[in-house]
Amino acid sequence: MPDSLALGFDTSAAHCAAALLRGDTVLAHLSEEMTKGQAERLFPLLEGLLAQTGLVWRNLDVIGVGIGPGNFTGIRIAVAAARGLALSLGIPAVGVTATDAAAHGLPRPCRIVLPLRADQVVWQDFGRGETQPRQATQDSLPPGLAPALPVVQPAVAIARIALARRADPGPRPAPFYLRPADAAPARDVAPLILP
Repeated sequence: MPDSLALGFDTSAAHCAAALLRGDTVLAHLSEEMTKGQAERLFPLLEGLLAQTGLVWRNLDVIGVGIGPGNFTGIRIAVAAARGLALSLGIPAVGVTATDAAAHGLPRPCRIVLPLRADQVVWQDFGRGETQPRQATQDSLPPGLAPALPVVQPAVAIARIALARRADPGPRPAPFYLRPADAAPARDVAPLILP
């Protein structure tokens, strides 16, 4: 029986990235830097990745998706795509935080520090009483571990983590935000939907 096939993708930062893995082997990897336009580019990029390897959607066994923290719109794009694909293909989808992807394969204990906007960073310690990703300024990081050098291909790490969690994927992927959205909910009363 061939190794499982995983598709991992991420649009939570200023990129649109995807990787296709069969077991430990990276079959294809694409990453395009972009500050906007991920919604229009994601599916053509994924289809190109599949075409490049001669595979089709139905060949996939698991989907991994970057859930943030990062760009609000980018996170929602990727999470919605992963949930829709998983539902339509009948396969599991696994949500992976940016810090989990960056720490993948690094020796433990380690601290991951990733830049956000302005002087903000997101950080997380691994291997010493697991913590959730947290936001801080570079100058206000708590003492402890020196930051590790993170992985440079997050989509590959996301696909590897999805393969490892395939048997127990946990809840459906959902955006992981460090702060509430800037947009406010509508003040108008929602329309009544008739049966």
